Amino acid sequence: MYKQAILVRQDLKMPKGKLAAQVAHAALESAYMTLPETVEAWRMDGAKKIVLKVKDRGELLQYIRKVRKLDIPCSLIKDAGHTFFKLPTLTCGGIGPVKEEELDEIISKLKLL
Repeated sequence: MYKQAILVRQDLKMPKGKLAAQVAHAALESAYMTLPETVEAWRMDGAKKIVLKVKDRGELLQYIRKVRKLDIPCSLIKDAGHTFFKLPTLTCGGIGPVKEEELDEIISKLKLL
């Protein structure tokens, strides 16, 4: 089974609508970085995903660097800064879809959003 994780910065205090849009961007971008056969298997199994909290920009980048070193598909989302944020801002990141066991080893310390 495959699963995707979305990591959301908690220090930004995004409104619900902005947060939802950023999570959607991360989910799509991360899936685009994944092999088509993996995405298809993930979709056929219900497209399981989990949304988790990270403390700040530093923690978000720490996790994204780690998965990149492991050659796991991921995305890093930067809001353009046209609405809620005044400047371009890293808001969240996506990991996978990847095998659930592999993902769980990486994200096990994070809490649900």
